[in-house]
Amino acid sequence: MTDTQRNPTDTSGTLDEALERIHLSGPERDGWLSNHAPMAIEALVRHGHARVAHRWLDTYRPKLEDMPGSVAPVTALNWQEALGDISRVADWTAFFERETADRPWRTVLAEWWPRLLPGIAAGATHGVIRVGHAVRTLLEGEETAPRVRELAHALGYWAARHQPLPALERLAPAPDAAAALDRVPLIADQDGGIRSRFEQLTGFPDWPGRAPSGPEAARAAIEELVRAATHRYATHGHADPIMLVHAATAPNAVLRTLPALPGTLWTPSLHAAWAASAAVTSAYGPREAQPVTEHLTTAQAAQAAPVAQHPQEVFERAAAHGDDHTIKFADTALDVGDAAALVAAGRAIELNTPAW
Repeated sequence: MTDTQRNPTDTSGTLDEALERIHLSGPERDGWLSNHAPMAIEALVRHGHARVAHRWLDTYRPKLEDMPGSVAPVTALNWQEALGDISRVADWTAFFERETADRPWRTVLAEWWPRLLPGIAAGATHGVIRVGHAVRTLLEGEETAPRVRELAHALGYWAARHQPLPALERLAPAPDAAAALDRVPLIADQDGGIRSRFEQLTGFPDWPGRAPSGPEAARAAIEELVRAATHRYATHGHADPIMLVHAATAPNAVLRTLPALPGTLWTPSLHAAWAASAAVTSAYGPREAQPVTEHLTTAQAAQAAPVAQHPQEVFERAAAHGDDHTIKFADTALDVGDAAALVAAGRAIELNTPAW
């Protein structure tokens, strides 16, 4: 792959053009499903697949719905009454478009991050995930108008779907993130929508236990969580291949956002990231793990173990697969970057239904 293909600033303008198309639509479809186009397109472009971004969007665009109409303007004085009201999503989006037009986007993000963080479960965690993708483009590339507007749309969606988790008991501590995820108690009734599932949450293992010694320690803990959740998908993703990707992609969105935030917000971000990952694990995780090679024949399993996968080859497979969740999970797996993460990305490609 050439340096130009790897360039996250996307000098071709493909990302900006795609975002302008996406912003003609609302953040949800079919009543509650999130619009994954801005997240998937950002990942495709970032990993050198700008040439297929518009074709992917052409296929996805018929699924999308128009932005709902305005109810009443959200302002600095009345925002609390509109928090968590999805009927106000257009009002929230317009509010953040005004905010980011009048002030630096980092200032707006730092002000609203602690307000939105308690509702990290918003839209099945897609609010924070969309913010994470938007912030990455702004940190690593040009601060163009469509990219700043994408952050406004992401924050607006998070605010409109803001969903705090119920009060949770601190259970026995776990020594590391992987053990903590293994010890998350599953809800009793894993039927129904995500809201009814989250209402059954009662408590999570106390992780990371002692408060981090500072911002860098908090960042390292989130990295550990993202790595553990990504690895875990390989053996546990079969229970719900789509929903369980969020146990990794939600905390990774938080991790991507940290460099744009004051250090004082990094420890609260760690606690929210853990709550999001644990909530998804509890609501959708399987009763039993499934070995990675269990679905392979004996001959396939013998061949699979020694094969080293190149990260970009894995992402190319995900891009060719076309499923939005598979693309986003492969993107997170490449952030983790080790062999186990790439195996997990391959598992998502196998488990999820191809887009075409």
